[in-house]
Amino acid sequence: MSETGADAFTALGGSVRSALSERGFTTPTEPQRKAIPPLAAGDDALVVAPTGTGKTETAMLPVFDALADEDRFGIGALYVTPLRALNRDMRERLDWWGDALDLEIDVRHGDTTDYQRQQQADDPPDVLVTTPETLQAMLTGSKLRTALEDVAHVVVDEVHELAAAKRGAQLTVGLERLREVSGPVQRIGLSATVGDPEAVGRFLTGDRGCRIVEVDVGSRLDVSVVRPTVTDADERLASELVTDPEVASHVRRIDELIAAHDSVLVFVNTRQTAEALGSRFKELGTNLGVHHGSLAKETRIDVEDRFKEGDLDALLCTSSMELGIDVGHVDHVVQYGSPRQVARLLQRVGRAGHRRDLLSSGTVVTTHPDDTLEALAITRQALDGEVEPAEIHDGSLDTVANQVPGIVMDVGEIRAMEAYEIVTRAYPFRDLTTEEFREVVRELAENRVLWVDEENDRLEKRRGTWQYFYQNLSMIPDEATYDVEDVASGDQIGTLDEQFVVNFANPGEVFIQRGEMWRITNVDEDEEVVTVSPIEDPAGEVPSWVGQEIPVPQAVAREVGELRRVAGRQLQEGAAADAVARDLTRRYEGDPATVESGLEQLRDHEAPIPDDETIVVEMHGREVVVNACLGHQVNETLGRLLSSLVGQRAGATVAMEVDPYRIELELPSGVSGGDVIDVLETTDPEHVRHIIELSLKNADALKFKLAQVAAKFGTLKRWRGSGSGRFGRDRLLAALEDTPIYDEAVREVFHEDLAVEATQTVLSAIQSGSIAVETVGDRTPIGLGGRSSGRELLSPEHADASVIQTVRERIQNDRVLLFCLHCRDWRRKQQVGRVRDQPDCPDCGSTRIAALNPWAEEVISAVRAEDKDEDQEKMTERAYRSASLVQSHGKQAVIALAARGVGPHNAARIINKLREDEDEFYRDILQQEREYARTQSFW
Repeated sequence: MSETGADAFTALGGSVRSALSERGFTTPTEPQRKAIPPLAAGDDALVVAPTGTGKTETAMLPVFDALADEDRFGIGALYVTPLRALNRDMRERLDWWGDALDLEIDVRHGDTTDYQRQQQADDPPDVLVTTPETLQAMLTGSKLRTALEDVAHVVVDEVHELAAAKRGAQLTVGLERLREVSGPVQRIGLSATVGDPEAVGRFLTGDRGCRIVEVDVGSRLDVSVVRPTVTDADERLASELVTDPEVASHVRRIDELIAAHDSVLVFVNTRQTAEALGSRFKELGTNLGVHHGSLAKETRIDVEDRFKEGDLDALLCTSSMELGIDVGHVDHVVQYGSPRQVARLLQRVGRAGHRRDLLSSGTVVTTHPDDTLEALAITRQALDGEVEPAEIHDGSLDTVANQVPGIVMDVGEIRAMEAYEIVTRAYPFRDLTTEEFREVVRELAENRVLWVDEENDRLEKRRGTWQYFYQNLSMIPDEATYDVEDVASGDQIGTLDEQFVVNFANPGEVFIQRGEMWRITNVDEDEEVVTVSPIEDPAGEVPSWVGQEIPVPQAVAREVGELRRVAGRQLQEGAAADAVARDLTRRYEGDPATVESGLEQLRDHEAPIPDDETIVVEMHGREVVVNACLGHQVNETLGRLLSSLVGQRAGATVAMEVDPYRIELELPSGVSGGDVIDVLETTDPEHVRHIIELSLKNADALKFKLAQVAAKFGTLKRWRGSGSGRFGRDRLLAALEDTPIYDEAVREVFHEDLAVEATQTVLSAIQSGSIAVETVGDRTPIGLGGRSSGRELLSPEHADASVIQTVRERIQNDRVLLFCLHCRDWRRKQQVGRVRDQPDCPDCGSTRIAALNPWAEEVISAVRAEDKDEDQEKMTERAYRSASLVQSHGKQAVIALAARGVGPHNAARIINKLREDEDEFYRDILQQEREYARTQSFW
């Protein structure tokens, strides 16, 4: 063993060192070198390092060393992971060490069988791998509490992920409940790079002191930003992939990167993009699998294993692969589109490399100017170690409501102040007041979750306690998930969230999942199953997955503003764009052509440039765009403020959309852009929070959150996220306004979506003049260059040229039955594309030709019948209306009538609509076909 290895590994006992030699671990990785000695000494510590640098062994080797040859009945160590998939990985990784050291390793989570649970209670393993939720349940079992008395070490994996979620706040109280059973235990956290490791350390240990062991990631990164340029080959590829040339250039560049490396992770920001991009790669024949959280578990495991074994060259994935799921060696990471956050880029690109002296290499492929400048700023900040802090959920009252019944379940009954002391030992609840705690407890008592004996200051179990506790083990909101099943095979394809099903999933609709097209055949709401059949038609829609856009932080948006300011001034002073771009490459990791593409909007921007020192307000009729480089949360807060106050002046609603660089408003009559500027320049910054809270009462965001929080208090037994619950949201708001439930819902909306203090600072800067406000009387290239929060590059606002081309080709290839209503003799089945511009009868010369479905022989029989019944009369009438349209509009009428579910009435509406081009004609046909698919079950 080398001298370097001895420095760290000599802190371990002989049996572990022997196992290390047998395993081939001769030299420790950097986190092992730094962390093993203090961990072996029993210190609490947070280890911050990239995935793949041996963090698991860093934590567990000292724990194994402490457990080896130790005589105990119960569980010696808990390994807590946020994902069940990580449980599976950890079990596989730790089993070898368990065999070598004669230690039993086991896993416990929601799918563990009753038999396995009983075995673990009767004969506890030495190390138990589990989830935060399962730990909650373990603490209430009498046998398991005995087993937990021997716990001396707790390792929390991916602690950065938990620190920013209510699941993490729940876990911190769970660890304090564990402390009541086992006494003080060593706490070890494993984390990706975060901006405030000290705060995450306090979160982990309850602010009892924590060693921070941090590996510098920025110095180990090799990241470049690329925006592909469209070539002639991309024009040809676009027609093959049924997409536009720009997207084809993205697919082509990513395919080249996959071909140039052995194993590549391709990260995208949404499941929607994963499905849409995956379908393009499937058409191209790229050896790639798709991986995201809505795919069936078996499907995810299959692609993970195939990638790990080298059967797949690449994995196209979302944040599902940010965490440490073991997929073997990765030698390159592609990020499609800006990663939006520095921490996210570090986590994703950090998955590559890790062989000795090998940098983590990655490429960010950008899609438009905002995207490019943003990626350049994020990459620069990542390399310089400027990472966002973890947003810890401080004082979440529904988490308190969730944990107090658990504490009571642990011991049967407890003094209220003793329960309060347990909760407030956890770092997120250090500032919880006794009055807040008592309000939560009273609400639980009113909901029959607990007995409260106020006279004796005691909390006791009641009949509803057990049921509440086990229905609320998780702090993840309770929303229905529908299984997607193939009607032919019965196999599960994946899942869809309830809101998507309610808003979109009607029989006949088409969507992409697992990179393939599916048509919905049935929706069973009772069984929560969507039945689908596979189709080849690429003209479908991509699922609108529930989930917010990843918010771009203010620091990133302001650097984009700085880039605009520096480059914009040079361009306005006459510098050439390519020279400005070359100058910027000295600071930013992009080639000159990519950097120049990020400056596209600036070259044609004659008005003042919105940047880190200037807000530009564009006014164009009722449209007002506030160009502000302030990030998602500040712009959301500022937008709500403007919408509320300007709306009050008009006595009407102001429509609003935001992105990190723009607030787009649609003003009602009675107000103008001048009112928007007046609000910016005169609103007292101290009033921001109060104004926004008042405006939230009319917002769906608060009502939806209120329902979720109410469920965690036991106020609602179950809330259906679609609004189909028995208790309407408006009534819920009125009933709960003066309760801790309402307070928590407001707190959570502010925490997750808004940035009040930063917005107050911006308003103060505007009013002091340190941020200038300029106005222009029309739209500008920058103002028009926004990406709204609901729009995805791969699912355009309109059906898009590629989809329209598919519809056109399909209809042109369909067959139609032409029938002469003059002689009632001639008929012919013909491809629509072969029909003449003005069809006529070759026998009698009449242009009175009906265009019918190719199987519509009964219509011809009805027309020819002497004595017609009611149905025949209707068919005859439709035939004559069809012929009248063909006589007046020729082949255009034949095309419209050949579409699915488009009869003479709707065909006439489509034909008579004024439009600019033929694409609009086919777009209207497609819209009518979708409407027919939605409603055909009613006819």
